[in-house]
Amino acid sequence: MTALKTRKPTGRVPWPLILIEGGEKSGKSWACAQFSTSPRIGQMYWIDLGEGAADEYGAIPGANYLVVEHDGTWAQIQGAVDAVKAEAARAADAGQPPVVLVIDSMTAEWDLLKDWASDKARQRHNAKARKYNKPLLAADEEPKISMDLWNEAGARHRKLMTTLMTFPGIVLLTARGKDVAALDDKGAPIAGTKDYRVEGHKTLGFDVSCWIRLDRSKPGTVIGVRSVHVGIRPGYDDPIELARDWTVENIVFETLRCAPAEAHTRDLVALQPAEPDDERPVSAPPAARPVSGPPAALSAAATGLLDDLAQCTDETGLRRVWRAAGEAVNDGRISQAEAEHFQGQWRIRKEQLIPSNPATEPMHKKIHALCREVDLTDRDDRLRFLSEVTGRQITTQRQLSLPEADKVITRLEAVVAQSNPPAEQEGQAA
Repeated sequence: MTALKTRKPTGRVPWPLILIEGGEKSGKSWACAQFSTSPRIGQMYWIDLGEGAADEYGAIPGANYLVVEHDGTWAQIQGAVDAVKAEAARAADAGQPPVVLVIDSMTAEWDLLKDWASDKARQRHNAKARKYNKPLLAADEEPKISMDLWNEAGARHRKLMTTLMTFPGIVLLTARGKDVAALDDKGAPIAGTKDYRVEGHKTLGFDVSCWIRLDRSKPGTVIGVRSVHVGIRPGYDDPIELARDWTVENIVFETLRCAPAEAHTRDLVALQPAEPDDERPVSAPPAARPVSGPPAALSAAATGLLDDLAQCTDETGLRRVWRAAGEAVNDGRISQAEAEHFQGQWRIRKEQLIPSNPATEPMHKKIHALCREVDLTDRDDRLRFLSEVTGRQITTQRQLSLPEADKVITRLEAVVAQSNPPAEQEGQAA
């Protein structure tokens, strides 16, 4: 039995990870550059990702920061963050003022990862097209991004955020925000209503310790904060309105009460999927394998095949997993009963991805037109809406069967009818 290890909480304030987001020209980058004038911090490093404000804001009186150069590749960006983190650790160990890292912006960071996934998907599609002598994707045609590529993009973002969450200093992140179509609980757009969204990875707001929103036409607000010194109870307290003369320095040292001499990095322990002693071997002797195929009795090899099958998003992935299953049967890694169970699951997945009665091209065009009409232009929102209407996970619109597409069109037309008052409809008819 494992011995229980416990300790008392320290109560110390960790190093802050602050998100500053808002619309265009609302002062996000300015606030970061102004913070570099503070005598209470050490060296500030600025990683510019697609904003181009680092050089110009160096003219702010007293501004003192270094621009980190990179070639735009993910490897150099992650490497630069790791290098600044090492410098921050050195300064903290030496008792020097805290190092500050600015990333401007996290909107561009997630756009970079989405573009990477799209480029990879295009390369895969065109390689397959050349192999089978089929047309290549047009320059303005979007490729279908498979789930494994989305997982890889998410893993890269998670690695970056883990580095920032354990940064032994102060981190400022900027991001863009905008109004988008509001969705109801079923994922359908609500006529005539808007919702606000931060442009970036969906977990960005969860990971930061302080979330500030700026606006060109009204005072900024502290949307949320993880602190015992600032009470914002969700659902009860309104966001804190920033004073006219607010600064990041006041937020860090006065509001959050960060004390560099006592601050610490977040105590994040990497979760392990399995302990070495608990891992099942990929291959087991034939006598040890199940003779039937219920999921609870499947071997590690069969479970891995089913996991790969669940990640398939196109016909190419289905063929790849089918071949892998055949090889596993031939070399004895899975039993015949497991193979039969896999075949049944493979057929179900194939019908989900490649319906036997697919939606027609005019139906796809009509869905796109209706989505634009109800302002459902964001890809993630559109797929969430399609998944809600069909009752299953939809990763690309091409997965819709003819009945499903007809159901989606009916739902969208109902939303359009709700958004147009009767008088307006009569005027359009006249």
